[in-house]
Amino acid sequence: MKKTIAVVVLLLAAGVVVLLLKRPAGSRKAAEAPGAPARGSLSLSGAWALYPLAIRWQEEFQKSHPGTVVDVQAGGAGKGIADALAGVVDIGMVSREINPAEVEKGAVALAVAKDAVVATVSAKNPLLADLLRRGLKKEDLAALWMRVPIKSWEALLDRDGRTAVHVFTRSDACGAAETWAAYLGGHQEDLTGVGVYGDPGLAEAVRRDPLAIGFNNVNFAYDAKTLRPVAGLGICPIDLDGNGRIDPAESVYATRDDLVRAIAAHVYPSPPARDLYFVIKGQPGRPRQPDRPLLADFLTWVLTEGQQYVAEMGYIAVSPDRVAAGLATVRGSAEKK
Repeated sequence: MKKTIAVVVLLLAAGVVVLLLKRPAGSRKAAEAPGAPARGSLSLSGAWALYPLAIRWQEEFQKSHPGTVVDVQAGGAGKGIADALAGVVDIGMVSREINPAEVEKGAVALAVAKDAVVATVSAKNPLLADLLRRGLKKEDLAALWMRVPIKSWEALLDRDGRTAVHVFTRSDACGAAETWAAYLGGHQEDLTGVGVYGDPGLAEAVRRDPLAIGFNNVNFAYDAKTLRPVAGLGICPIDLDGNGRIDPAESVYATRDDLVRAIAAHVYPSPPARDLYFVIKGQPGRPRQPDRPLLADFLTWVLTEGQQYVAEMGYIAVSPDRVAAGLATVRGSAEKK
């Protein structure tokens, strides 16, 4: 008899567990105490350019929102916006402008920070001293990546010699390549060179090859601790006025902070300086989408409290009007104007 009662009790308990597990998510949330912090998970993927800052935001947001998990994956801006539009992630990280076709598919972009792309060379380049003194003109860079390839470093520096130039580009669809190509007058598909996946991969390929030239997002060209160029990399200066030398006003590459100030002051051109975006599909606060309120909370936090980490991480804050526009979008008011 005792065994029978015990079995009945176990079965009843199991039934209660099953019923609890089968309750809809909305019911579980409704049982939470009023005013409890939003709990759940968010996912981000995309631009390497935004990855270091997004990781910092992830850490700080999770600290202030217990029970929330934010997953951040890099993979290039193309992947980020594709993932967001397909509903694979909540937020796509995008380091280029959003095109009309993407907007038609529901892409909503919020500017969250600003940085730039820089040309990189190996610190072992045999002509590095000349390169740092003279820089390269915009037309030199365009010739390297988009026209008949220049065959020697000496040809770039008006010297005699046959030291080969090894041009590298990105193999993945990314904002860095699109932005660099835009500066040179084209699109990513117009860029020539040996394709390498990702910002870290391209930086490493250039670092290892004394004859290489490539391009990287600022936070992969500079060391986050020393604020100087990554060991083994050199930053190729751009001769902005085309006078054949890097003047003091153009010498903005010694440290990450120097370059960030030049970007903020519009000394370094845009492109290759550019805005960085979080892209979502549709408005974040619509009813009958239980996961979206957490998304709205996160986006609001990024545009307000989260901005205090932007400069610290080597980025430039977006302007107050861009922040206001982003907050209006999050609140769903942008489409009502």
